[in-house]
Amino acid sequence: MYLPHLAGKRILLGSASPRRLELLKLIGLDPVVVVREVDESFPADLPAEQVAEYVARTKAAAFEGALLPDDVLITGDTVVELDGEILGKPHSDEEARAMLRRLSGRTHRVHSGFTVSTAADGLYSGSDSCHVTFSPLSEHLISTYIASGAARDKAGAYGIQDAVGALGISAIHGSYFTVMGLPVHLIYKSLHTIK
Repeated sequence: MYLPHLAGKRILLGSASPRRLELLKLIGLDPVVVVREVDESFPADLPAEQVAEYVARTKAAAFEGALLPDDVLITGDTVVELDGEILGKPHSDEEARAMLRRLSGRTHRVHSGFTVSTAADGLYSGSDSCHVTFSPLSEHLISTYIASGAARDKAGAYGIQDAVGALGISAIHGSYFTVMGLPVHLIYKSLHTIK
């Protein structure tokens, strides 16, 4: 086990994202998924690089007072930023198509925020950012990807682990896992501080 001091603790993942669950399992954790409805809006003047951490903290706040002594809660959020604008999850196939066309042949930033909370230690949060470059994306690639349904639940209408990521991303400057949805290297460090 990569984090043996957490044996006997209940790890909670405050996210419905299958990618975040997969990443925590990758480092030997077996979290219980617990999702609470929260308002994921953020102040309009908040810098893009702070939005994901802000939303992750909002998700954690929904569990305030509900954690048991041996609970460790992890929350996360990811945003895609292009030209200072945040590209959220598309509400339609046409919106997904428009986002992928905008990202095509360009470099954008991905910001992933997280929190780690316990009843005893309170909340720790952080974030990580990286640059992602897409090669020019053909209309056929965009249409085929959108038809697969994979674009619907992802910020910026893409997942780095999906076909459009494998076929279209030419460069990443930063952590692959941050782009996937969770800066695991930073969470790992913060989990070491839990007693």
